[in-house]
Amino acid sequence: MPSPLVSPLLRWARRLRHPTLFKLTALLFAVDLVVPDVIPFVDEILLGLGTLLLANWKDRRASPSLDARPRSAR
Repeated sequence: MPSPLVSPLLRWARRLRHPTLFKLTALLFAVDLVVPDVIPFVDEILLGLGTLLLANWKDRRASPSLDARPRSAR
């Protein structure tokens, strides 16, 4: 369960798509590596963003295409 300080950020990040979410996660990870604990709860934020990134990737792979019908059936 996310803390009350992290949950608003994760709610906002839940709306992002793969490229933007990946860039945000990579940027936050790089900042965390260079300057440890510059942002409070950065580890929890990274775990949440990584989870959203993987969940978004899985949903895109699992969802069938909307235009999956053969051309003769249209």
